[in-house]
Amino acid sequence: QVQLVESGGGLVQAGGSLRLSCAASGRTFSRYDMGWYRQAPGKEREFVASIRWGGVSTTYADSVKVRYTVSRDNAKNTVYLQMSTLKHEGTDTYYCFAKNVGTREEHWGRGTQVAVSS
Repeated sequence: QVQLVESGGGLVQAGGSLRLSCAASGRTFSRYDMGWYRQAPGKEREFVASIRWGGVSTTYADSVKVRYTVSRDNAKNTVYLQMSTLKHEGTDTYYCFAKNVGTREEHWGRGTQVAVSS
């Protein structure tokens, strides 16, 4: 059974940093693009960042460029999101995803909350 489990969320002050992790299990994820979305209460889920299966090519939403860094460790089946200079935008739930590069099969985690206080 494929499972993605996020961790690292919590409460942080504006301007601070936080690192999220997403551990994947159930199969080898080296052939999966992986990344992060986030969702604020009452809003649609939005793309944050992704990293190709090879671990080199990354894509970011304009709103987080420069401040966020996505990375992965294929040996650990884990993807990370380093967030810096966090803005006071309330509480978002960050979701990890994995998408098979061939079949486009998708998997999602249950999310981890990040609350940024002023």
